[in-house]
Parts: sequence; structure tokens; C-alpha cells
Amino acid sequence: MKTVKVGLIGFGIVGTGVVKILTDNAEIISHRLGAKIDLVKIADLDIKTDRGVKVKPGILTTNVDEVLSNPEIDIVIELIGGMEPAKTFIIKAIENGKRVVTANKALLAKHGDEIFSLTEEKGFALGFEAAVGGCIPIIRSLKESFAATQIKSIVGIVNGTANYILSQMTDNRREFGVALKEAQELGFAEADPTFDIEGIDTAHKAALLTRLAYGTSVNFNEIYIQGISDITLKDIDCAKEFGYKIKLLAISKMSGDSVEVRVHPAMIPENHSLAQINGVFNAVQIYDDLMEKSALIGHGAGSLPTASAVIGDVIEIARDILLNVTSRVPVQAFNQNNFKKLPVKDIRQIETEYFLRFNAADRPGVLSIISGVLGEHSISLKSVSQQGRDEDGKGVPLVFMTHQAREQNIQDALAKLNQTDVISEKSIVIRCEN
Repeated sequence: MKTVKVGLIGFGIVGTGVVKILTDNAEIISHRLGAKIDLVKIADLDIKTDRGVKVKPGILTTNVDEVLSNPEIDIVIELIGGMEPAKTFIIKAIENGKRVVTANKALLAKHGDEIFSLTEEKGFALGFEAAVGGCIPIIRSLKESFAATQIKSIVGIVNGTANYILSQMTDNRREFGVALKEAQELGFAEADPTFDIEGIDTAHKAALLTRLAYGTSVNFNEIYIQGISDITLKDIDCAKEFGYKIKLLAISKMSGDSVEVRVHPAMIPENHSLAQINGVFNAVQIYDDLMEKSALIGHGAGSLPTASAVIGDVIEIARDILLNVTSRVPVQAFNQNNFKKLPVKDIRQIETEYFLRFNAADRPGVLSIISGVLGEHSISLKSVSQQGRDEDGKGVPLVFMTHQAREQNIQDALAKLNQTDVISEKSIVIRCEN
């Protein structure tokens, strides 16, 4: 039986999962591939810590060149994450004639133009299914299953940590800090959870989905990013009162000659399919001209779900190697000649509905003042409610739900209100996606 040889860089949580799958499922893999996958080298700075999986003698090394420059290795798997040295390793592997599989969404989101261009120049495949949605086959779907469709928009929950926290706040009334600590104890959140809770990880994935959906790269710095760290149980309760749930969404839309790419908490109706996605599960909805709406759901985080996506890429690339062909599918879903660069629409230009929560002075005329300022900025109100009385000197919670409004008008109105003496604390704004 033929053999495809693989080298692994990074023996962490996902790397350990890759080794486990290649070992435990070797027979099923060989039956489906018609060849063996042979893991010949693992490079990591720490080769002494027991990962709980067996590896062959002599396979571990601290010298990454034993992977990158090994003439026997066909496919290099990069799982160290971050910008450098991961970028250097991937580029060197491609230049050395290796096919590459990576889960590094941050690197591809920020330096994708360079890496994808080099890959296509060499005529090789680049597998990155694990970069978005864990085991959900969203990358492969956009490249192949939706190849004949005109994608209009993509909306998704693509960060398991943030979704777990919001689910705990909604279903079990955990305070944000408590839910975050719980996520860390369960291994769903990193010791430094900034990328997850502040929406940065979700934005990396949104950039990749945009690239594949519309054949355009985006400047990552132009993506609007807002995390969930300011969401409180008050917001969760208000959302429930109005028939909504709060989710951290990645939103990508074609918008004329630009693309709309944004990441932020959003209120979605309780009966919306994405409102039913809880815990660490991820879901992506694709809207197109043929099938209208399609959804993919699955585990979005964890060692084995992510490793499963990595192995799927390895097997796909191994099939090309066995047939002695270069990459069968364009690495960016579009032929390089038809790839373009579109500007990202400024968040101030979007239009949607809004949830506004103010802590306002408890005196006559305040509601009229706030409503008046909103009206001056062409913001039409759908409903208004007062959440109790001022019992702690911090003001009366006033909640407004608007009809569709322009973001610029919302921000201008809030700026004017914050200059008055009727608002006692930072106003909360949550966009509503119906």
C-alpha cells in the first residue's frame, strides 16, 4: 500500500488530537484513502511532557527544519498558531515543495494575500478547514458545494468560548465573570481569553469567510469588532422580555461595490435558528441566490473536533498527491485571475434595528428629552419601557427598541445625550438582526 508522509509542527492540544486520530483511526483512514498516512516527525519546543498519546521512537524533535527540509515529507501541518514564526514556517514549507495544512485563522486573516498567492504560484493545495468552525466543513462547502451560487451574505456563531458564556448567562443566569471562569476551568477558554471575548477570533474567521464567499480579500483593520465583555444580565433579561437572545455574530454581506464585515453582540429573535445554538457549538448560515438559506452546525472548539478538520484536509491533499495532480480546487475558491479587492463598508453606514439602554435621571421630562434627541436624528421608536425605579442613585433604567435606523444617526444621538445631565452611566447599544 502506498504511503503519504506527514510532518507536524506544534504538539499542543490540537496537535495531540491529530496524533490520536492518526493512530486510533489509521485503519479507517487507509480504507478510505487507499493509502497510509505516516506521521514521520513532530517538532515542538517541549518534547518531554507526556501528552497521553503514543508516538514512535525518534519522531519527536525540537528542530523544526527536520520537518520543513525533510525530503520525505509530503505534507506539513502547522499548529503553533500566531504570526511568527508560523508565517516563516509555512512560507518555507511551501517554497520547499510541501503541501501545507493549518488551523491558523489569525495568520491567514492578516497575511492571507501573501500566503495564498505563493501557494497558487507553486500550484499546491493549502488546507485550512480547521481555521473556521472546528469540525464544521464550511471552508470546503464554500469552495465546492456553493461554487455555482451567488452568495449574498453569511451570518454565523463561530466562537465557542463566547457562545458558551452567553449561553450560561442566558440559561443559568451566570454573571459574565462567573461564566468566563467556568469556561476556563472546563478548558473552553484560554488563560488570556481576550481574542475570544473581545470578538477578535470571530473577526479572523469572518475575514476568511468573506474571502471565500465573494472572491475578495479585506483589510482586517477595517472590520468592525465589538466583544461581549460589556454584556450584563440586565441586557440578557431585557432581550428575553422583548423575545430575543444575545449572540456574538460574524456578519458578512455583499453591499454593492463593497463588503459589509462586522463582528458584535446582536439580539436575534428567540425563534431564529441561530438562537438555538448553545454552549460551545458553532453554526454558519449562508444566504445565496439558489438555495436561499443553508446552515451548517457542529462542534466549534476542542482538540478532537479541530483535529478532525485538520485530518480531513490531510486526506484531501493526500488524494491529490496519489493521483499526481496539483491542487484540484482553487485555494481561495475563485480563480486567481478573478480575485478582487473590495473596500469594507464603514460601520457608520449600515442600517439595522437597535436596542438602547440608558440609566437616566429619575425626574419628570427625562423620557421626553431622550425621545426628542432620538427623533432629531431620524430614529423611530418601536417600544419604550422603564425597568423599575432609581433605588441606588444610579438612575432609572430606560430601554428603547428602534425601527431600522442608520448607525451614524445612532452614534450622533448618543453623543449628544451623553453631553446632557440626564444620562448617569455609559449607554448600552446592541444591534438587532431579524
